[in-house]
Amino acid sequence: MPDPTAADLSAGEDLAKLPASLAGRREQLFPQLTEAEIARISRFGSVRRYAPGERLLTAGEPSPGMFVVLKGAVRTSLRDGLGHVVPFASRSRGQFLAEVSQLSGRQAMVDAQADDEVEALLIPPDQLRALIIAEADLGERIVRALILRRVALIESGMSGPVIIGDAQSPDVLRLQSFLKRNGYPHHVVHPGSDEAADVMAQQYGAAAGRVVVVCPNGSVLVDPSEQALGRCLGMLDVRLHDELIDVVVVGAGPAGLSTAVYAASEGLHVVVLDCRAYGGQAAASARIENYLGFPTGISGQALAGRAFVQAQKFGAEILIPAQAAALDCARAGRDSELALTLTDGRRLRTRTVVIASGARYRRPECQRLIEFEGRGVWYWASALEAKMCAQTEVVLVGGGNSAGQAAVFLSEYASKIHMLVRGPGLAASMSRYLIDRIHAIPNIELQTDTELSGIEGVPDSGLSSVSWRNKRTNVETTKPIRNVFLFVGADPETEWLQGCGVAFDANGFVLTGHDCTTAGGVPMSLASNIPGVYAVGDVRSGSVKRVGGAIGEGAAVVPSIHRYLTIAA
Repeated sequence: MPDPTAADLSAGEDLAKLPASLAGRREQLFPQLTEAEIARISRFGSVRRYAPGERLLTAGEPSPGMFVVLKGAVRTSLRDGLGHVVPFASRSRGQFLAEVSQLSGRQAMVDAQADDEVEALLIPPDQLRALIIAEADLGERIVRALILRRVALIESGMSGPVIIGDAQSPDVLRLQSFLKRNGYPHHVVHPGSDEAADVMAQQYGAAAGRVVVVCPNGSVLVDPSEQALGRCLGMLDVRLHDELIDVVVVGAGPAGLSTAVYAASEGLHVVVLDCRAYGGQAAASARIENYLGFPTGISGQALAGRAFVQAQKFGAEILIPAQAAALDCARAGRDSELALTLTDGRRLRTRTVVIASGARYRRPECQRLIEFEGRGVWYWASALEAKMCAQTEVVLVGGGNSAGQAAVFLSEYASKIHMLVRGPGLAASMSRYLIDRIHAIPNIELQTDTELSGIEGVPDSGLSSVSWRNKRTNVETTKPIRNVFLFVGADPETEWLQGCGVAFDANGFVLTGHDCTTAGGVPMSLASNIPGVYAVGDVRSGSVKRVGGAIGEGAAVVPSIHRYLTIAA
């Protein structure tokens, strides 16, 4: 598609074909600022001038911040790494150019070019965050627009990296899942369906079954890791971070994001790490219906996405995917400094560390599971996996809330769900509302006292059959099923803490409280036995393993951090 010309767009015209979910929210997507509001905003930025045809933003390059158009017109367009360009909108006086990336100065998602002589107010990321907080009413409108624009970009299918490969291949699904869980626009092109994609695949020698990814800045990756893709997209920065940080939060699940929001909003310098995506296990929940304030429910992904934006709004730096490798506590309590080493070799100096690394789902005792992970064995139930299960039978293993929410979600796609539970029922581990719903859904067949006993197939083509055994009758059932979803308890993510001296309980969860003891079964604090090291959420011994509890602990740990920093100063 050719690059749009000025004639294609008239000032102020929105040419984006919005998804149905956003069609009625155009005014929120593209708000018109009044003269008084422009005057209020002006103190946070500086005026820049651009000649006709000059770029304000370039997709794939770091964004300088938010632009408020003062004179002339700026047209925006969506461009992918294959050179396809689609007109998006034209902005004139009183309209602004920005989306979520501008909160942190990450790569721009669109191209923005001056149609004529343009004057614009440039508000850099730190001043944009200051504006949002200082001007509450304007800030609310701006943040809403940033979020809705990101949604529009995701659903447009014409922004972000292009993944070239078979849509059903494990590596394509792995990269898609990574980008989807992190709310990053992208699209998949099957070889043979696009001439430019074919040329790119041939040029970079991608053999059958391999994956080529073209980033918006033109960089090309073959079979990349999530870390390599994150660096290419600017999601993961590469600077050393040699400053002394107030709080490093390891884990961006509900507990970690809550800690980040409350700590950053109180002026602390916060860095958050996660090796996968924001939201943790909670993001796998298709609908959380017992979280306070959401009577109609909210998906775990939506709740986590809002918290992710909120943390950035207050200035928290979020590094994804970045993995903690080791914590050095040698100077804890003496110099009030800890050192956290990442798997990429970087070393972060910090005054405090909040362990919010959560837990990972366990593998049942069943041979060949590892062979088929990402090839029919799943620990996550998103729309990507659900589409592959359309009108087929699936097996779901587990009896907790996450398993129940996944079963309800998948029941809208699968013809039948065999839900395997080791115990005699669901009451011991699942909320009553979910139990009632599962019993009311006709295509969920609950099988108690039953465990997964075997899987068969060829790894390249996926599962071909699944077996399970009733422990009471010893009867084994085998069916030609191609997808198994596992939600069978969790082990703490604490390997990176080995050697630091942090105390664990018998199951490997972090002990907290005075001298790592509890009073009346209730933790007395969220501090570990190492000065300056705290634990919140699922990784903490004695936590309630609920989203609401994790968020509460994230908020509660911040006053303790403040007290520690005051005493240690």
